[in-house]
Amino acid sequence: MAVKSAATRELLVTTALRMFREQGYEKTTMRGIAAAAGVSTGNTYYYFESKDDLVHELYKSLQDEHRARALPQLRDGINLGEQLRTILQTGVDVMGPYHDFGSNFLQVAIKPSSKVSPFGDEAAVARGKSIALFKQAVTVSRPQPPYAIREDLPELLWLGYMAVTLFWVYDRSPNQRRTRALINNAAPLAARLVILSRLPVVRKIVEDVVHLVRSAKQ
Repeated sequence: MAVKSAATRELLVTTALRMFREQGYEKTTMRGIAAAAGVSTGNTYYYFESKDDLVHELYKSLQDEHRARALPQLRDGINLGEQLRTILQTGVDVMGPYHDFGSNFLQVAIKPSSKVSPFGDEAAVARGKSIALFKQAVTVSRPQPPYAIREDLPELLWLGYMAVTLFWVYDRSPNQRRTRALINNAAPLAARLVILSRLPVVRKIVEDVVHLVRSAKQ
């Protein structure tokens, strides 16, 4: 029974994504998703209360897959730039099959009440898993980042990942080549800035950014 339930959930998500791509998010209805998947409307609502829930399910599954792929590649003693490149490139690989749906996802996610906003309460678990991935990268990297920013650094890096994701959504180059080039150049630069934060002038700027992020969360 559990296997059948999981298969039905996956079928509904896959069907919804196809319809979102083909006819747009707004024109797709729960009734239409149910009909296309060959599942009763009542049963569809049993699994998902709304279209937002279907998109949220995709978001959670992508975070889990990203973590499963990237975590084994983070190695002790490697510099932070290489660790970041691994995480970001793996993220792009995982999202790749859904690039055509990226703008639809963004349209849904930016709504203040949306369940699929990466910054919302509904996404707290998935967001936490993603931030934990960056925390692992920071923990195993050598040299270690300055102690003063070490605690907040994973979330700052995750925010950078969100910026890369936004760039990826609008990147129409083949296989999102421009995004991959951005990652290859930005990852070592970010790592160098982290190490340079030991210097008084740079440290003050980084501390101001950390304070800004903390204030925004209050």
